[in-house]
Amino acid sequence: MLSCGLLLVPLAVSATACGGSSSEPLSANPYDASDQISTNIPADGRHKADPDKPLEVSLKGDDSRITDVTATDATGRYVHGELSADGRRWRTTAPLAAGTRYTVQVSTEEEDGTPGRKTLVVNTKDADDRLTVKFGPESGQYGVGQPITAELSKPVTDPKARAIVESALKVDSSPRVEGSWHWVDGKKLHFRPKEYWPAHATVAVHSNLDGLKIAGGLYGGPAKPIRLTTGDRLEAVTDAAAHQMTVLRNGKTINTIPVTTGKPGFSTRNGVKVVLGKESFVRMRSSTVGIAAGSSDAYDLPVHWATRVTWSGEYVHAAPWSVGSQGAANVSHGCTGMSTGNAQWFFNTVRVGDIVKVVNSGGATMTPFDNGFGDWNMPWKEWRAGSALKNTAPTTTGAAERGQNPAADARLRPQV
Repeated sequence: MLSCGLLLVPLAVSATACGGSSSEPLSANPYDASDQISTNIPADGRHKADPDKPLEVSLKGDDSRITDVTATDATGRYVHGELSADGRRWRTTAPLAAGTRYTVQVSTEEEDGTPGRKTLVVNTKDADDRLTVKFGPESGQYGVGQPITAELSKPVTDPKARAIVESALKVDSSPRVEGSWHWVDGKKLHFRPKEYWPAHATVAVHSNLDGLKIAGGLYGGPAKPIRLTTGDRLEAVTDAAAHQMTVLRNGKTINTIPVTTGKPGFSTRNGVKVVLGKESFVRMRSSTVGIAAGSSDAYDLPVHWATRVTWSGEYVHAAPWSVGSQGAANVSHGCTGMSTGNAQWFFNTVRVGDIVKVVNSGGATMTPFDNGFGDWNMPWKEWRAGSALKNTAPTTTGAAERGQNPAADARLRPQV
């Protein structure tokens, strides 16, 4: 006798016994049990069922019982269900997905052991309200510091709904690493490992949200998956006090460059930044960062080999006008300046997602989300606290909105 509330696990049912025919009832081919089975929602494949309504399967007669029910969608995912203690009724215990086709196989058994079977097809209605997600960055090769982003089409604030969304956003890394999503706000999540991505890793990101019930009448929509690969682990560490940048590949120093960083009042931000992009030429004007014309700090300069690390205009770039100070003094307005030859080498060596770290500067620490990717400056414990699944083990299988994001309105605010 099955206990009340038993959660079904799909079972393999043999159609015939080994060795061929037999007079035993259990060895017979299952008969068509259609006349014995009824459902509470359309199960003919032609009419659409309400996904908010649980699917129930029951028996009409008193001389048989349900032995097994499996309900799967087109991708093979199972829907959990529960069988009553008397084996007369089965119902789903998890919400059905919207706009989805389910195949439901019901196995029965007569009092004498004769097996029966019926296959039902259930199509659910599509949802009027869909939550979509856009992953970033675009598929391609990146440095080991590149976070993954997920931009939702509408805000999600309820903790239970956030947990449903987050659990459906999948990040798979090879080799496997410990990582977690972090809710930046109601519409944006970032994913990063506890440490940087491994060198030469493959990272695949996809969503299982499509059709999934999130809250009320809100269901998940489709999302385009992305696939990232990382190259060597490249790190550029600038010691602002020593006026020197050390560039490492896979932990080994490959270049040491004399630099100048931000002078007092314009100190370069400390902490880890990530390369956002590269511009072989950019015109830098002080007016874009609030320095009035006529000020002794005003500038209007053509700049070459500019590697961007913040949306507000911090670059690593060629600064031939300050070569005499490079390696000796900090005279810039916040950028890291170096000779034209060194800047070109740096530009050609790094890729988007590589790590640019500044230490021993008088500046504040790079913020995590509002000016580029400062994600790595948040301690791991705090990062995990921003997950809706913070009470579960972190794993790779598991900024402000655009109007407030400097990325949207300050992409051309360079500071030299």
